[in-house]
Amino acid sequence: MAATATGARIVGPGDGVEGFLGSIGVRFMIDGPDAAERFSLVEHPMSPRALAAPLHLHTREDEYSFVLEGRMGALLGEDVVEAGPGDLVFKPRNQWHTFWNAGDEPCRILEIIAPAGFERFFRELDGLGGAIKADPDELAALNERYGLEMKPETVPELLERFGLQIGLPLSGGWTP
Repeated sequence: MAATATGARIVGPGDGVEGFLGSIGVRFMIDGPDAAERFSLVEHPMSPRALAAPLHLHTREDEYSFVLEGRMGALLGEDVVEAGPGDLVFKPRNQWHTFWNAGDEPCRILEIIAPAGFERFFRELDGLGGAIKADPDELAALNERYGLEMKPETVPELLERFGLQIGLPLSGGWTP
């Protein structure tokens, strides 16, 4: 795939295609080709107390979560952190992690993915109906294609340990 970049533009609160990943939403804001594959940007709206994903590890990209609204909790290796509006959480590649809405109100984060490419995983996962509805073999193949290691068996323990639930769809488009 050729690395190209598009010109300057504004992405407003109502712009970008939205999807649902099974427990959190996704709004596509800047795809890899828009930034010459250097990074991509998505918004993750999370309903109250929603677990985003099982414990997982990225082998190809780093993730940076900037909290716009609410409280984001994260398990980064063995460390549990909580971040609020204006905080940035760095999730480096090759580190087991997960994250969630740590509050009783909606939470929205901007997820910067560098280098780009993993935003395509989100598109494909949405196309499978999200992680909860996806065929396990198709989900395993998707994980393999994107260099993602996942431990789905951690979900029950994460839900109990942090008082979480499987989230409900919540639209993106944060506004102050």
